[in-house]
Amino acid sequence: MRLSSLPRLAPAALALVLTGAALSGCATPPPADDREAMEEFRATNDPIEPWNRAMYDVHQAIDTAVLRPVAVGYRAVLPQPVRTGISNFLSNVRSPVVAMNDALQGETQRFGETLGRFLLNSTLGVAGFIDVAKELGLPPHTEDFGQTFAVAGVEEGPYLFIPILGPSNPRDLVGFGVGIAADPFTWLTFGHPDAMDIANYSRAGATVVSTREGLLDVLDDVQRTSLDPYATLRSAYRQQRAREIANTPAATPAAPQGLGTGLPDTTARSPQP
Repeated sequence: MRLSSLPRLAPAALALVLTGAALSGCATPPPADDREAMEEFRATNDPIEPWNRAMYDVHQAIDTAVLRPVAVGYRAVLPQPVRTGISNFLSNVRSPVVAMNDALQGETQRFGETLGRFLLNSTLGVAGFIDVAKELGLPPHTEDFGQTFAVAGVEEGPYLFIPILGPSNPRDLVGFGVGIAADPFTWLTFGHPDAMDIANYSRAGATVVSTREGLLDVLDDVQRTSLDPYATLRSAYRQQRAREIANTPAATPAAPQGLGTGLPDTTARSPQP
């Protein structure tokens, strides 16, 4: 599959999820006269919970067999400064997409900060491996097309759990696909289309590994201490997305791909833009 197919993956994944959900049935709402239970049901926004939990189990199987072992090896082989540099680089190449969404939302100051961060980190920061901009007073922030759709008034739709990508919803999943299509680095070939595919698949793989490594400790803690890890991740993600959409100063910057668990990265790396 060539990279030109990637922008269609999010809608295709959404169609697959919703079709599977329709076939597998939805969560049974509580009795209408149980107001407290009904309020909780609406608050979780998870009408296809049985399907989502099945997808979570698929994700956990992949994570146990592949993602977590690779992340553990990645942490063991590369020292923290190198991992931080890779994470900074991945975030830096997302800057054009962040800037696009700053502009679309009319956030002129944040647009200027993103542009300044990209220029400083791409030059003085050695292609973004060093977050020079943060040290000069330009802190990172996150914006993506899911957030822009939200600001435009698009409803999030039902909660979804997508294997490997993690928690999401129809609005954010489509926004993820639009972000891939809008990213200039997706199409930057330097005259070598095959090199484009290799570079972007490598970037995607590095993003997954870097993000998973940053969550090793916190996800292990969730699995160890939470009575319902699925519900914990659902709550964390939805709260985090609400903070990001509202541009809350205390919002934890998102993972490089713009999706994530909503849980904090517990490593000492620089925050992501």
